Amino acid sequence: MALSELRNKIAIVGVGYTEQGKVPGRTAVSFHCEAIRNAVRDAGIDKNDIGALLLYRHFDAIGGDYDVTAFTVAEQLGIRPQVLSQETYCTRSWLYHVAGMLASGLCRYVVLSYGDNGRSARRSFVKELNKGAATDELAAYGDLSTMAKYAMLARRAQETYGTGPDIWKEIAIAQRRWANINPKAAMYRKVLDDETYYNTAYVTEPFRLLDATPNSDGGRALIFTTAELAKGLEQPPVLIRGFGSSNQPLSPYRLDALDSESAAAQAGRQAFDMAGVSKDDIDACELYDCFTYTVEATLRDYGFFRPEEVKEFLSRERLGPGGEFPVNTSGGMLSEAYFMGLTPVSEGVMQLRGQCGERQLGSYPGTKTPELIMCGDNGAVLQSHVSLILERMD
Repeated sequence: MALSELRNKIAIVGVGYTEQGKVPGRTAVSFHCEAIRNAVRDAGIDKNDIGALLLYRHFDAIGGDYDVTAFTVAEQLGIRPQVLSQETYCTRSWLYHVAGMLASGLCRYVVLSYGDNGRSARRSFVKELNKGAATDELAAYGDLSTMAKYAMLARRAQETYGTGPDIWKEIAIAQRRWANINPKAAMYRKVLDDETYYNTAYVTEPFRLLDATPNSDGGRALIFTTAELAKGLEQPPVLIRGFGSSNQPLSPYRLDALDSESAAAQAGRQAFDMAGVSKDDIDACELYDCFTYTVEATLRDYGFFRPEEVKEFLSRERLGPGGEFPVNTSGGMLSEAYFMGLTPVSEGVMQLRGQCGERQLGSYPGTKTPELIMCGDNGAVLQSHVSLILERMD
């Protein structure tokens, strides 16, 4: 089956939110369960109709928590799906699993969920040290975290085509402005300006603290079904017009900042081809933004601007509220909440439903009602990528 045969055949029909930010005294499992319960209610389906439960990824339990497994979440929900799955690492293959199960008729409804208590229990993404001792040879070169690996690529981009903090602050400020009008966002009403950005300490050069997403407690869940089944449900269905998935299994220090075959570039091309549209048809983007540079790299690799246009294209006026090309309208992971790929995809769905309140595109001054929104989900260190082009069902 060609991917084009799946155009607009799969729909997202439920979104589940929880309290988010710093929510002490909660387990990761409880956030998964609450998010899924709320998504089921949002869609208006029976929980026993869930044919597949996919946990977005596995994290090591922290803060005395129980290990999170799909078995545990299903047991707590009181459901018995035919399929239980959970990715251990940062590959991004969930969308192909969803599409395969729905297109084949193996399942009627698929749930994808994320839950973590990473902020209150202080999750660390430093894997190269254990009790002060190096776990591999990378520590000897200062490569002590995921942030350091992204920093190497960002530095390469600086040297290659002149990006840098003066560009990344535009992304950080634009997304903070969206968060300032999103009551759910961690940075709601917390204004960010140039001086504050530049006065923030470096963590791993060239990244300052405000270039990186903070951890969040909370959960998020999405429910997928076929376009046909979606017609009779509670919410206006959002169709997946096009999608793509790609992996580039190279070590981060071997990646090229300007690789036309990067995971994002390949996934983006697949999504555009399947949808039968171009970048000029996209009204807004909701992207994985673990770092400010990740937003830049994704938009660049999708083809929205050429490297030499980076300073002209990436401005707070263009990307932020009222701008001609809205990006990460919830505030993104940088300023709303860190739920990995479910942060951008859920926002894309809510925007197309017209349920985003003050930040709603088409209602906010200077913006248009969106018809097509492109979402990106990045995995590992720009090594795995999923792209979706979403469209509201008429």
